[in-house]
Amino acid sequence: MKDKFLLDSNITFLNHGSFGACPIPIFQDYRDWQEKLENQPVYFMSEILFDALKESRISLGEFVGCDEDEIVFFPNPTTAVTNVIYNLDLQPGDEVLMSNHEYGALVRAWIEWGKKSGVSIIQQEIPIPVTTPDEFVDCFWQGVTSKTKVIFLSHITSSTALIFPVEKIVSMAGEMGILTIVDGAHVPAHIQLDIRRLGCDFYTGACHKWLCGPKGSSFLYVKKERQAWIKPVVYSWGKDGDDPGPSEFLQDFQWQGTRDMSAYLTVPIAIEFYQ
Repeated sequence: MKDKFLLDSNITFLNHGSFGACPIPIFQDYRDWQEKLENQPVYFMSEILFDALKESRISLGEFVGCDEDEIVFFPNPTTAVTNVIYNLDLQPGDEVLMSNHEYGALVRAWIEWGKKSGVSIIQQEIPIPVTTPDEFVDCFWQGVTSKTKVIFLSHITSSTALIFPVEKIVSMAGEMGILTIVDGAHVPAHIQLDIRRLGCDFYTGACHKWLCGPKGSSFLYVKKERQAWIKPVVYSWGKDGDDPGPSEFLQDFQWQGTRDMSAYLTVPIAIEFYQ
């Protein structure tokens, strides 16, 4: 298996959780897409790209358990979640609840937004060890109040490698009308994922960690009922551009100025390699 990677033969690479190593067949597919782009840039961007993105969404949707028109690609989960954060319509005094095991960059993103919006960012302490899912749920739910409007929770934690019982939390939150955002950066190709079954409003995952895709290939799932009010932070041509697109949601997110989206287009090959 090691000869399928470009890794230095003198090292044993384990840290796919930070930046996954890209196998040679996936990396070659990535370069092939880049060559197609550079061979005829205008034709590629206008005639090939959007169909190829759809094929990637179809493949990824089947892999993570959702419809292809509920997925948009992002360079990483941090940018995906940040885009959701800046679409939230919360009022000063409202609360966002998370655990004290969340990824530091996103904790910072929430806190900075909270300073501007007046929303309180609550980090519920989850002591280690946590021995059962029920123990986690009981502990975490102590942080829920009448002011809790959003729950942000990791599926697998970055720093402590815990698998949180997000399905139970999402179900309980739904009964109280609390929006749920799940950080699944470490989940694709690590543990089985069925977003539809989880029932969350938003889910983000990385394809460049355990799925071994090229750097800069991640996704954001947005439940159809939430798509009307989720808009890109970076606005470009979108629904007013050349691509007729299947929905305003996909149109606005797919085109955010000129960029190389080859990493997104390798997702089907990455999934095939994994399987």
